[in-house]
Amino acid sequence: MTAMTHRDRLVLALATACFLIIVVIEGFAPVNVVGAYGYVLPILLVTTVRNRTIMLVTVLACVIATYSGLLQPTKPGRFQAAIINRSVVVGVLLLVAYLGVSWEERKAREEGARAALSQETENLLKANTQLVQAKDQLNRSERLAAVGQLVASVAHEVGTPLHSIAWHVQALAEEPGVTPDMKKRVAIIDDQLTRVVRIIQDLLSSTRPRQPEPKWLLVEEVVSPSAVLMEPAFHEKGIVLTVDSPKDLPLVWADKEKIHQVLVNVLANALAATSAQGNVVITTGSREATSIELDRGRLVADGMSPCVITIEVRDTGCGMPDEDMQKAFEPFFTTKAIGKGTGLGLFLSRESVMAHGGHLALTSELGHGTIVTMTLPAMQRESMQKKEEV
Repeated sequence: MTAMTHRDRLVLALATACFLIIVVIEGFAPVNVVGAYGYVLPILLVTTVRNRTIMLVTVLACVIATYSGLLQPTKPGRFQAAIINRSVVVGVLLLVAYLGVSWEERKAREEGARAALSQETENLLKANTQLVQAKDQLNRSERLAAVGQLVASVAHEVGTPLHSIAWHVQALAEEPGVTPDMKKRVAIIDDQLTRVVRIIQDLLSSTRPRQPEPKWLLVEEVVSPSAVLMEPAFHEKGIVLTVDSPKDLPLVWADKEKIHQVLVNVLANALAATSAQGNVVITTGSREATSIELDRGRLVADGMSPCVITIEVRDTGCGMPDEDMQKAFEPFFTTKAIGKGTGLGLFLSRESVMAHGGHLALTSELGHGTIVTMTLPAMQRESMQKKEEV
């Protein structure tokens, strides 16, 4: 038996009031059997409650009340007529009750069928959505597999000349007359060549890129190399690149090479989107972690404090429309001209950051620039000192 609603209680109260009123009328005019037909009203009201037990009790009460009129004194010779008349009333009441119950039950079945159909339709829509998503995922996987095969073949061919370039760079650093500034730039070139060779070795040795091997590092160790590497390109285009990094930030959980690659990708996008005389600012900071960030980070970061490091790259470039921003992290999506970008930079960057237990987000406004924010697990330096003492 289902719980009664406020509407059902109101209907029962109204039916009860009608029943009592008709009983009173019958008491004042027992000879006039027409008043007994009024019991149809409470029966019809009770049918809307759709409860067989309540309906049975109501019909029984109306039948008893109808025949109770026979207890009132009547004129001689009219008793048999009164029995017949009230039996007709009872027959009408029983017919009305049967038709009412049948009608309400049919309505209930129709409503149930509509609800079931609606549920089935919703399930079909969900299944269709999942099928479309699975199809899209399969298409992306196939494209990534094709690109992986292409990259592996290209990497194999590029490896040899890169080793030759690295040897000449090392020889150049040993030339007499090399200034300290030139040595610094040669060291950057040599470091980046080593990184490229390592990436190629990863591609050739496995179908999947090397998984991050993060550890607790100073934030400046992670951010500064990327800024130093990209600064000449910004200077050449007339864009001011600024790094705003407070001192005494907590330690960041990072694979230095992987996060370096992410920052270079993000800075390259900012460089392409920003015109001359523009500005690009790298801002680092820390804040309290949300429960989701804390759960996600502690899955991979040993000793994470309840805080995260934020690395924000803000540019004053052209910005992105909403429809492009929503697809920015999809593989192979790019707004650059053919041959200028693969559409994999932000996709791979987000995958790398998520593998650290972090998150990569993007906000943009058309004509006002773009902000890319990276959050990574953090650990207070005091916690590291206590850990080392133990």
